[in-house]
Amino acid sequence: MARVLVTRVLPDGGLDPLVAAGHEIVQRSDDTPLTHDDLLRAVVDVDAVVCLLTDRVDEAVLAAGAAGRLQVVANVAVGYDNIDTTAARRLGIAVCNTPGVLDETTADLAFLLILAASRLAWEAESDLRGGRWHGWGVNQYLGRDVHGAVLGLVGYGRIGAAVARRAAGFGMTVLHHTRHDTGVAGYIAELDTLLAEADIVSLHVPLTESTRHLIGRSELALMGPHAVLVNTARGPVVDEEALADALHAGDIFAAGIDVYEGEPEIHPRLLSAPRAVLLPHVGSATLATRAKMAQMACDGVCAVLDGAVPANLVPA
Repeated sequence: MARVLVTRVLPDGGLDPLVAAGHEIVQRSDDTPLTHDDLLRAVVDVDAVVCLLTDRVDEAVLAAGAAGRLQVVANVAVGYDNIDTTAARRLGIAVCNTPGVLDETTADLAFLLILAASRLAWEAESDLRGGRWHGWGVNQYLGRDVHGAVLGLVGYGRIGAAVARRAAGFGMTVLHHTRHDTGVAGYIAELDTLLAEADIVSLHVPLTESTRHLIGRSELALMGPHAVLVNTARGPVVDEEALADALHAGDIFAAGIDVYEGEPEIHPRLLSAPRAVLLPHVGSATLATRAKMAQMACDGVCAVLDGAVPANLVPA
């Protein structure tokens, strides 16, 4: 029996693989987040960690675990920029994530933001709820059509491809940009070209040094005043201040955002920006998907502790 630290309360059924394997689960009775110091102390005496993307599993945490008996860290997320994978590799600690299981749910959310931002749904609902709507008018809340529009996907992994499938039902022309030619129709080699041609741009790239502030002032300027930006990837992929300025100035039409640079803090000018649909990082937030994510992370832990190679091992 191994000891597994679970940093937060997971959805019902999420811990089932660990329970079935008979492992001891080390967990707080409430959902209070562990501080970095808490993590440093807790990893010393466990074989595995199941964490969330809000947990900073840096070199110090990993070294503290490696000095003990830590074998694996499993992130209940597809992204893993919160984990120092280079240090983990050097220390012989496996890292697992949750690829695949949240693709369709996150694509649903991306398309929700595409529709809500393009059709000014948030402004219209806010006016209705706030008593500022005084009856139908022909020039009220004039949004942009989604059907027949050009959708530009930045990144074309599983989630980007799932958004493309949804776009087909709206008769959209779908373009996509990645670092390497996908061989799929609609591939655009240059990001600037895609930004200039797309009516709606949806971001689906991981957070790396090369994607940090991938969308900044110059990129937003290329999109133009008719364009809509959607981000369900990682917050720092977009320069939040530049986006806020672009919305206030009318340099782009609207934005739908689910992730932020300094979560849970949000740039105050983005909070006050017109034509911005802002959601609190809910891309994978359905009962079924979050439970499956937790189970996949726990399955990865069980595989490593059994001496096997898990299907969701983050590649070296």
